[in-house]
Amino acid sequence: MTSAAYDTNNIFAKILRGEIPSYKVYEDEHTLAFMDVMPQAPGHVLVLPKAASRNILDADPAALARTIPVVQKIANAVQEAFDADGVFVCQFNEPAAGQTVFHLHFHVIPRHEGLALKPHSGKMEDGAVLAANAEKIKAEL
Repeated sequence: MTSAAYDTNNIFAKILRGEIPSYKVYEDEHTLAFMDVMPQAPGHVLVLPKAASRNILDADPAALARTIPVVQKIANAVQEAFDADGVFVCQFNEPAAGQTVFHLHFHVIPRHEGLALKPHSGKMEDGAVLAANAEKIKAEL
């Protein structure tokens, strides 16, 4: 089964083009990491390649090779910044798997023993909280 074509007007493509603001944590030539505006836990970061791909199924292996080290870097920084017991890294492919934004991205979420993840409810976090959390993570990078 072939996945649908990449939509250049998805929200992450707009963030990459600077058309929509984001709370950036890290950026290099090939990747961008920013705060999830509907975090499932404080410190929830999204890491994505700048190269256009719908998800892992159609991604250029070279883009994946450049993105995964950034996912690792962000995971380490998030764990330190939020004194987390662990870090949950996940990535969804196609609607049946839970993907809602069709630009390849990895969720990096600090986890604490005994605390459940908040649902991805659609309620946006306060911008000041996201900005402060971004600064905490940047300080660990």
